[in-house]
Amino acid sequence: MIHEGPRVIEDPDNYDARANIMWAGMMAHNNFCGVGRSQDWNSHNIEHKLSALYDCAHGAGLAVTMPAVFRYVMGHNVMRFAQAAVRVWGCQMDFADPEATALEGIRRLQNFLVSIGMPKNFAELGAKEDIPKLVDTLCNGNGRKGSISGFVTLNEEDCAKIYQMML
Repeated sequence: MIHEGPRVIEDPDNYDARANIMWAGMMAHNNFCGVGRSQDWNSHNIEHKLSALYDCAHGAGLAVTMPAVFRYVMGHNVMRFAQAAVRVWGCQMDFADPEATALEGIRRLQNFLVSIGMPKNFAELGAKEDIPKLVDTLCNGNGRKGSISGFVTLNEEDCAKIYQMML
């Protein structure tokens, strides 16, 4: 995606780049990337409420949601995020301060998403600052009882803080 996304933006008729993106999407949506590992869908759950309330595209909502969720939960396993920063974004590992490496990776993710035309915050997404409503439908709808589960279980206060980070 890092290679093909900019190619499609530059040349929307590039069949090979589009085919590679479709292949990657198929692999992700059919769970090939998650086989044999614990997965986390909290960023998707948090984003679904944005799509439902503000009719934004799921990918655009994820571009705003994922960096905020990652920043919020990275303290639960900083090395996981630092490893992604090194392997995916080519960051230099700071063994004295792995949190700095993790934050740099999240910054590069957000910069990449913005570089291909994705929104950076609620305003660019067209969302309103209706955080209590978002949190309530997220944490108390669909049989949930005040939290959502994933890599880290997030309660209503956590989710409100994450939405606040997206303003």
